[in-house]
Amino acid sequence: MEHAWYFAYGSNMQTATFCGRRGIEFVRAVPARAPGWRLVLDKPPMLPIGESYANIVPDAAGEVLGVAYQVPVQALEVIDLTEGVMIGNYARRTIALIELGSGGALDAFTLVSERHDPSLLPSTRYMTLLIDGALEHGLPAEYVEFLRGVSACAPSAAAEAARPLLDAAMAALRRTRSGSG
Repeated sequence: MEHAWYFAYGSNMQTATFCGRRGIEFVRAVPARAPGWRLVLDKPPMLPIGESYANIVPDAAGEVLGVAYQVPVQALEVIDLTEGVMIGNYARRTIALIELGSGGALDAFTLVSERHDPSLLPSTRYMTLLIDGALEHGLPAEYVEFLRGVSACAPSAAAEAARPLLDAAMAALRRTRSGSG
């Protein structure tokens, strides 16, 4: 197997985040839905910055919209590394998807977490990434409006301070992977 599908429902829906910040290259990107799941924005971050991130939870009556990326299999290791799978931030899971438009079925890897903190809100910066990704990949207007309606907070000072350090770490990882570091 040379390629696999990865389902992004959070900031990785935005190509600038997925390809730019994380350094993942993809073959195809298709808008998709994951029946039987619900988007929640209560996952605490790896560092205590006072904001939450996207997660999905099982919900027989729900569905989550996002982007299915066809990626080289090796990219899954990079996704795991940059999303903290090895330290329990998320766990990789296979889920069934339905492509929007064509209605085609596919299985994809995605990330889920058992960590929840309903006292946290996502930042307005983070929600902008989700909205930009949804618009970029043509997710339905109703879903974009749902994302726009999520309660969010201003980015915390801790998040603003940590961002340059995390960006530098991601850049170093990309250089190491490309052999120029």
